[in-house]
Amino acid sequence: MRKNNQFYARRIHRFLGVFIGIQFIFWTISGLYFSWTDIDEIHGDQFHETHMMHQSVGDLVNPGSLDSTLEISTMELRFVIHQPYYWVNETQLYNAKTGALHEQISEAEAKEIAQIYIKGDYGIRKAEYLTETGSHHEYRGRPLPAWAIHFEHPENLTAYIDAKSGDFERVRHRSWRWFDFLWMFHTMDYAGRDNFNNLLLRVFSLAGLAAVGSGFTLFFMTRKKKKRA
Repeated sequence: MRKNNQFYARRIHRFLGVFIGIQFIFWTISGLYFSWTDIDEIHGDQFHETHMMHQSVGDLVNPGSLDSTLEISTMELRFVIHQPYYWVNETQLYNAKTGALHEQISEAEAKEIAQIYIKGDYGIRKAEYLTETGSHHEYRGRPLPAWAIHFEHPENLTAYIDAKSGDFERVRHRSWRWFDFLWMFHTMDYAGRDNFNNLLLRVFSLAGLAAVGSGFTLFFMTRKKKKRA
């Protein structure tokens, strides 16, 4: 009976080792990368230019006079290219000095915003207008439409500007893309990369626990046999 137990324990351990071995390699590689990188650099903080607005905000129009049909539930005063704007109901942008509705951020404005918030004097390679993004896109889950401003930079630097509000949303670069790629293998969410509670990860986690358990079982089985011998 003892021999049969060892036989089945070895079979289970070998099967689980082959089944989850490759994923264990990906977990280890991605974990090493995460632990050896600075998360602030991955986020691109080293490329951000911080700007504090010290400009006078006098002579602003009364928000109640913007549009007689407009029902304001939320309103924020913000600066876009150093000019004051009302961001109303998180959908509409009004010039706070003229009251005019700013329909959308133009390509030229998006480039200027990107250059304001990105450190260094880099040339712009191209501007891309985004109306949709896939589940693997580096700008996934963020406000659309948006402008992607691609800079001439060794890190393939890209800044993303909200085309409605004029917000500087994100900056992406090569190191972040490597992080994102390895994150997909770490979470095992091959559909969208960000779901840490997916079924595949749970199955492999339980399989890994079973592999460790079978390994301990074999250790104690063979240890007892050697002692008796």
